[in-house]
Amino acid sequence: MTIVAREGSALTASRPFPTGFLFGAATAAYQIEGAAFEDGRTASIWDTFSRVPGAVIHGDNGDVACDHYHRYRDDVALMRELGLDTYRFSTSWSRVRPDGGPVNQRGIDFYKRLVDELRDADIIPWLTLYHWDLPQALEERGGWTARETSDRFVDYALSVHDALGDRVGIWTTLNEPWCSSFLSYTGGIHAPGRTSIADGLTASHHLLLGHGRVVSALRERDATLNLGITLNLTVAEPADPTRHDDVDAARRIDGQFNRWFLDPVFGRGYPQDIVADVRAVDAAAVAAFEEAVRPGDLEAIAQPLDALGVNYYHGEFVGGTAPAQPPLPGDAPTDRPVGSPWPAGKDIHWYERGLPRTSMHWEVQPEALTTLLERVWREYAEAAGTPLYVTENGAAYDDRPVIEDGVTRVHDDDRVAFLRGHLGAIVDAADAGVDVRGYFYWSLLDNFEWAWGYDKRFGIVRVDYDTQERALKDSALEYRRVIAARAIDVAPFPR
Repeated sequence: MTIVAREGSALTASRPFPTGFLFGAATAAYQIEGAAFEDGRTASIWDTFSRVPGAVIHGDNGDVACDHYHRYRDDVALMRELGLDTYRFSTSWSRVRPDGGPVNQRGIDFYKRLVDELRDADIIPWLTLYHWDLPQALEERGGWTARETSDRFVDYALSVHDALGDRVGIWTTLNEPWCSSFLSYTGGIHAPGRTSIADGLTASHHLLLGHGRVVSALRERDATLNLGITLNLTVAEPADPTRHDDVDAARRIDGQFNRWFLDPVFGRGYPQDIVADVRAVDAAAVAAFEEAVRPGDLEAIAQPLDALGVNYYHGEFVGGTAPAQPPLPGDAPTDRPVGSPWPAGKDIHWYERGLPRTSMHWEVQPEALTTLLERVWREYAEAAGTPLYVTENGAAYDDRPVIEDGVTRVHDDDRVAFLRGHLGAIVDAADAGVDVRGYFYWSLLDNFEWAWGYDKRFGIVRVDYDTQERALKDSALEYRRVIAARAIDVAPFPR
């Protein structure tokens, strides 16, 4: 439906979002909090990994980051200024239960203060329990390759609920388990930096097992909680849909990235075509994985969900043979040798298709978000009655701050266009019948971008890391305008 509303003397066509749609922004504890070893917090795997020579560009770490631990009140005030309905943040396991041990009251008190500040500002707190910052002490006992870690995850989750259950109604178990398993335990690109197919497969299972157990435990405590998981998903397209090798490359990307997590979460078990693909590469790794999957595990994972978070950044355009003109390679964060995060990735090649790219060298393809939401809804969520939320979507660009009238400005036209395009894609999905109920821009703040350190800026709020000064970028002003209108209008952002 299109509504035509009068703004001054001009007519502006606008496309409204669904009634009750939530507009938010997202962050993660390690990326913004700082105070790395303050008030009882101990090392996470990212504190350790970032100190490995060559692991993070420039040797950056999250010791200070955006100093959100001390500046959260100012940051919540910015959220309120933008008109956010909700804020998605993560709690730090190393702050709440240092070394995976007893509860640290000073750590949990920080999150009480943050949640109270959000509630006072009429912003809904949306809590993510795990955004990749496993206590280093648990990694030294096997990390996510150890079944015990899923037990400790339940202990940690219940401790957070003990403190915040009366304040927080929306809980996400895991953020992007593909990253915290295959990117981290097979590719070695993220903490803890292991390069083992067996470890990645086993970690993925124990992550999902921890998710299912936490959902069950929290639901037993309080049936009114909104419980879900967030998966990073993509649209894998063959370079030539008439070529078997290209179609098969797209199938394998889809299977390893999307279906490996969607299928078990929605009660279908692990995709057997991908199990067979990986077995052909490393039979011992698959044997170790299958040994880790015990009777009752798949039932434990397939808990009914109140929300499925979809994180979307870009699609994949792939084939089975090397292209004559491969896409320009993105700069690797460091020269440290790493592996492939794709266990069955042999003879998969990426192709150029002429789309604009971000500074991460990721393609900008908003229409694929519509395709993705429609596919996930029709194939998985609709039958289960599980609404979708876009829990992350954003872009890094090489921002250039300027001083105008004594104020720091960032005219990030590319990010404005990215934001508008993807919000429009969500309206398209809703118009097609998808039950999509919210959008969280990634990220509220420029922050520590994992192996890229502080080299990439995703925020709609600029952070000067020397002074910790915050400045609203044009993308923040545009997002505020969309939130106020509850609609996407056709007119471009008026600078």
